[in-house]
Amino acid sequence: MTAGPDSATCGEAKNSWLTGTASWSYVVIAQRILGVRPHFAGLVVDPCVPATWKHFTVHRRFRDRNYHIHVTNPTGISRGVMSITANGRKIDGNMIPLTIEGPEVDVEVTMGDRG
Repeated sequence: MTAGPDSATCGEAKNSWLTGTASWSYVVIAQRILGVRPHFAGLVVDPCVPATWKHFTVHRRFRDRNYHIHVTNPTGISRGVMSITANGRKIDGNMIPLTIEGPEVDVEVTMGDRG
């Protein structure tokens, strides 16, 4: 809410505690729910989503590269990464390393148990 022209404090915002709420919501959604977060050595992919989500896509610019990350969830789980490929190269673990060549990186993530 912002005070109107009839107020003694016209233009004053009444909810200063809301400052930054949108940006923090974006960070939480992108990095902790969709699970794509920056790391010194690359991008970590560790989604924590509702089991009913069968797939989703994240487009992320990171260190002068565009990452197109498509996540599939064939077994309907909430957390766990079974496999990752980046530009056709199999990745060990759940971090996309900075050694992947090219300005565009196409990433396929399959959620599941590594068993």
